[in-house]
Amino acid sequence: MAVGGFATSTGGGVKDFEAKITPIVIISCIMAATGGLMFGYDIGISGGVTSMPDFLKKFFPTVYRRTQKGGEDRSNYCKYDNQGLQLFTSSLYLAALVATFFASYTTRKLGRKLTMLFAGLLFILGSILNAAAVNFAMLVLGRILLGCGVGFGNQAVPLFLSEIAPTRIRGALNILFQLNVTIGILCANLINYGTAKIEGGWGWRLSLGLAVIPALLLTIGSLLVVDTPNSLIERGRLDEGNAVLKKIRGTDNVQDEFMDIVEASRLAAEVKHPFRNLLTRKNRPQLVIAIALQVFQQFTGINAIMFYAPVLFNTLGFGGDASLYSAVITGAVNVIATFVSIYFVDKVGRRALLLEAGVQMFLSQMVIAILLGLKLKDHSSDGLTHGLAILVVIMVCIFVASFAWSWGPLGWLIPSETFPLETRSAGQSVTVCVNMLFTFIIAQAFLSMLCHMKYAIFIFFSAWVLVMSFCTLFLLPETKNVPIEEMTDKVWKQHWFWKRFMIE
Repeated sequence: MAVGGFATSTGGGVKDFEAKITPIVIISCIMAATGGLMFGYDIGISGGVTSMPDFLKKFFPTVYRRTQKGGEDRSNYCKYDNQGLQLFTSSLYLAALVATFFASYTTRKLGRKLTMLFAGLLFILGSILNAAAVNFAMLVLGRILLGCGVGFGNQAVPLFLSEIAPTRIRGALNILFQLNVTIGILCANLINYGTAKIEGGWGWRLSLGLAVIPALLLTIGSLLVVDTPNSLIERGRLDEGNAVLKKIRGTDNVQDEFMDIVEASRLAAEVKHPFRNLLTRKNRPQLVIAIALQVFQQFTGINAIMFYAPVLFNTLGFGGDASLYSAVITGAVNVIATFVSIYFVDKVGRRALLLEAGVQMFLSQMVIAILLGLKLKDHSSDGLTHGLAILVVIMVCIFVASFAWSWGPLGWLIPSETFPLETRSAGQSVTVCVNMLFTFIIAQAFLSMLCHMKYAIFIFFSAWVLVMSFCTLFLLPETKNVPIEEMTDKVWKQHWFWKRFMIE
């Protein structure tokens, strides 16, 4: 079967390595994917905490005064517009951007397993500092440590999952990372809903401090899992790599796959400057696609909604409890919809999910923009009617669902499986770096954009969805059911456009 001029099945010369779905693969992938739980918890927790009156009163009194009835500015769109408040959310992603370059080195030289351990320990330190914060500096420093943990985790975990999984279920197992991101967001929303009701003004400390739980899971998990055969062989530990490969595949018949990895490792060893090698002509297609996916993922507008869901619903006229409750609903939809991706990603492929979701995301955001434009006036105290408010929540849920089975998991999956071994760590580093950079930009700018663009912010994001859908249609190759070390020959050299870059 061919779609858009490239092979999508195990036919046409693609090797089908013998592999069983062994318990060690399942357990290792579940433990590694807790890195997604850690990342998701932080995404979800920050939005709820920034809408808590006690937190705002302590660290952002200006914003607190604006949110109160009779406050100094009752603009429906501008009451949360504050650079410091945005910095609390976004500083994590700036730190992750820097940390990912160090993580590239540790992933390559020390292995995926040890890099995941570093991620867990850094996140534990950041969680403790945030929970104990007595001033804005402590708050931001804690967020920076959390960001370092995210940078290390997002570098190592997708690589680990792609390399340890059998080819035919690589997509589904890799999406465990994104599934855990969505579970983390849902858990954070539920915790925020509970801690917001705690008397005495310390509920926000509990919300921030409980981030140590997913961090501990990743730390303990990283001590228990095996490193990937690719990583062991890359570091010269061939016998150990061969033994681990037999163990995770559940068979002694691994010689073909082993030799493929050894050859890829030999080629990788010849590359002394992997980041420089990324810029060579033959690696340009993978690099362009990886960068584009990260930019597009953020410009769907998803993190604007996930970071600030309670703030956004407050802005739309919901009460404090109602806004947190609505955030819980969207978080639950996020989790459930991710299972759709797990089921379909290795059946219908990556492109079909991305294209279908593009239509759904575009329509839902346009409906939200029209509703807000017609019914939510800037300085009106009425807000949306009950019926229209429910309709907005439904549209947000439709948008979140489509993202959860497409751009959310596939934005991480596709880059992690397309780079050749010699540039895989560097390529993943660039992937994480670009993702964190644009996450930082959106997190730092969203509340200001909401203030100035008002309902048109949803038109802005829907226009981007249109652009990325056309790019997917014409430029993104299908990668399902292709062994990870065969991507260059069976995917990039067969694509109608990218094959011109594969000529030496």
